[in-house]
Amino acid sequence: MESIPKKNTPILIVDDDTGLLTSIKAMLVSVGMPEPALVSDGRRVMSLLREHPFQLVLIDLIMPHVKGIDLLEEIKQEFPFIECVIITAVDDVSSAVRAMKFGAYDYLVKPLRRDRLIITINNALERHGIRRAVTLLKRSPGFSNLANPSAFEEMIAADESMASVFCQTETFASSDYNLLITGETGTGKELLARIVHRLSHRSGGPFIALNMGAFNKTLLEDELFGHAKGAFTGAATERKGFFEEAQGGTIFFDEITEMDQNLQGKLLRVIQERELYRLGSADIRNLDIRIIAATNRDIHMDVENGNFRKDLYYRLNVCHIEIPPLRKREKDILPLAEYFLEIHSGKNNKQIHSLSKGLAECLITYPFPGNVRELENIIATCVLNEKTGELTLSSAGELMNGFKTGINTSKELSRISKVERQHIHKILEITNGNRTRAAELLGISLRTLQRKLKEYKMSQLP
Repeated sequence: MESIPKKNTPILIVDDDTGLLTSIKAMLVSVGMPEPALVSDGRRVMSLLREHPFQLVLIDLIMPHVKGIDLLEEIKQEFPFIECVIITAVDDVSSAVRAMKFGAYDYLVKPLRRDRLIITINNALERHGIRRAVTLLKRSPGFSNLANPSAFEEMIAADESMASVFCQTETFASSDYNLLITGETGTGKELLARIVHRLSHRSGGPFIALNMGAFNKTLLEDELFGHAKGAFTGAATERKGFFEEAQGGTIFFDEITEMDQNLQGKLLRVIQERELYRLGSADIRNLDIRIIAATNRDIHMDVENGNFRKDLYYRLNVCHIEIPPLRKREKDILPLAEYFLEIHSGKNNKQIHSLSKGLAECLITYPFPGNVRELENIIATCVLNEKTGELTLSSAGELMNGFKTGINTSKELSRISKVERQHIHKILEITNGNRTRAAELLGISLRTLQRKLKEYKMSQLP
């Protein structure tokens, strides 16, 4: 069977079951969607894709002549922008993970639920448009491309790499897809997530921000899902969890890789079904939320090491924004420093209006392991110490000792990791080994500092 509408259609459905093909066609047409193209022989797909401007292909996993997973891989290699949805009669987690790894947008199990099918197709088509838009923006990113530049006023930026980040943010904000934001500690991941929320159609709803590294793992499930009255000792009344608190809005999971694996599985179910049960309750509660997650770690490594679920990663990583570290955004350093100077001079009633040439040159060569957050801490400290009307290098005291112009070009410290290691060691010396205070000065969390100490094999305090 092969049926190609005369008018261009964005949808191609591939299945050797002709009855299912006509059934899906009827479903789509009945709700006003474009009439799909239908083909029962998987061997015809690639030639059809070369002839017609399809945006989405629904592929049966098990067919004669060609396997659905092989067809998926072939499509993605030649047409990476085309979205693919796998359809199968077998609900198998490993097959689903493999399909997502090869680039499938979703994985649907027969018998197909009409509402789920329609939502999946609509979302996949929307994602196709977004991905094309993002690619175009990446080719020539510029702050002039922003439709709402005022939304980014809190994120001072002049570097072209951040123009690309802002343009992606505007594009992704218009959808409801799960979003993963990656970047080192202190780059502004939560701030960017809040901007996504404010630019979205959910801006009138709540924004709930949760740091997975700060929660007690044994209590987190109750915090997320809530509980029914009498669910456990002490549960005297029913209680909403954070998921329900975020209803109609956005829930943001910072440090998502710190989430316990048992809860990762439960989060996956919430993403898939958009519903939950409170602890101790049999009542289903439907959710209307957008999920944004962030991590400062190499999430791919966590997935490969088995510390983070592959299937959850693929669900969260529908859209992805990576914020570059400050050391790779040289044009942003001085504008940010001047911005923080204005803020902290005002807070401390000081008339300091500029940065000295020496301090400016030092900041440009500084490694900033704590990124923007650390830069603010440095400027705040300098403002407190400064006695003149110009912020000078001497006001930083020992905080930046050894980081003078040109240090990052020396052979001994040619790699940024060596510079960072030396810097952390110096800050620990200044704080007499107080890791909590050192983390504050560095602009990173204590957990991140402890991980860096382990990474650099700095177990012994100075």
